[in-house]
Amino acid sequence: MRDRIVKRYTLNGVTVVWQPALCRHTGICARGLPLVFDPRRRPWIELEHADADAVTTQVERCPSGALTWVPAEPEEK
Repeated sequence: MRDRIVKRYTLNGVTVVWQPALCRHTGICARGLPLVFDPRRRPWIELEHADADAVTTQVERCPSGALTWVPAEPEEK
């Protein structure tokens, strides 16, 4: 079941996608942006602690591909 879990976190025009089954727990995300990525916290990703460019740059450093990002879908009004 864990291999089917996909979590999405959206803020400021970016959606971070996390696939826990792919995660190798290298800690690169948490060391790079510890206020955004904190595995001791729930939810462990809080995008409001950095701008979108910093978040996407850090996500792209994920060696396993467990973290990816896509532009956020526009909100419906």
